[in-house]
Amino acid sequence: MGGPKNGRFLSTESNKIDEPFKVEEAETVNVPPPPSEKLLVLGGNGFVGSHICREALNRGLAVASLSRSGGSSLHDSWAKNVTWHKGNLLSSDSWKEALDGVTSVISCIGGFGSNSYMYKINGTANINAIRAAGDKGVKRFVYISAADFGLANYLLKGYYEGKRAAETELLTKFPYGGGLCDSLALASNNMKLSSSSSYGPLPFKDFAFSIAGVILRPGFIHGTRTVGSMKLPLGVIGSPLEMVLQHAKPLNQLPLVGPLFTPPVNVTAVAKVAVRAATDPVFPPGIVDVYGIQRFSQQMSR
Repeated sequence: MGGPKNGRFLSTESNKIDEPFKVEEAETVNVPPPPSEKLLVLGGNGFVGSHICREALNRGLAVASLSRSGGSSLHDSWAKNVTWHKGNLLSSDSWKEALDGVTSVISCIGGFGSNSYMYKINGTANINAIRAAGDKGVKRFVYISAADFGLANYLLKGYYEGKRAAETELLTKFPYGGGLCDSLALASNNMKLSSSSSYGPLPFKDFAFSIAGVILRPGFIHGTRTVGSMKLPLGVIGSPLEMVLQHAKPLNQLPLVGPLFTPPVNVTAVAKVAVRAATDPVFPPGIVDVYGIQRFSQQMSR
């Protein structure tokens, strides 16, 4: 196992990124963030991306979206308040102006197909976005990745290799903030952090992470998904499974089959945590697994 570098823990085996330190947080207070913050959602017209856009608007952020199709097919009233950009992350000249004035980015870019295509859309496209955002001075980058599913990782090799390559690039390009942040990151297993001014009082302002990358690793994401004129109630299956499996965490540690017991998570929870991670300077950088997503979401709902 390699030693810590820039506050990250990287394994020498298959570029695997170990799970980060555990941080508990104090209760949050929902106060809108400063209006100067601008969020760019990559893939904002998709299932997860559209929920993130709506959550960010509800929090008072200026929101823009970038996708290959440009505008949203949604007819919801909130969609009119999003600035829709058309561009291809695999073509650098077609989209970089979308980063103008952006303070944080959330990427929901991903897809399935052949192994080469999956690596390109899950890996290369996101790596391009991460590098461009870093060069542009974006402060925080949140990447919606995916939980490991054991044998499924081999069946969808290009998908998971692309995801992990993007994760490695993110933690390289967006390391922890300097100074006291690094000390806190390495030594605060049981320290409770209050939220930033956007979410509540912050008594230790010097502990804010000035530049940070956050990786969310949900499993199956459920909710009502719109496909054309049809609405698919994925929660009919996902919600009961989430209720059962979130209390069966030991099963997740079983060899080979354990990852199949990873609980689903509601798309609303993913959106809430993603927006918070993109705007709260004391949200801990690193990897947040499905159990962390559930915990943060529950704290925000109190």
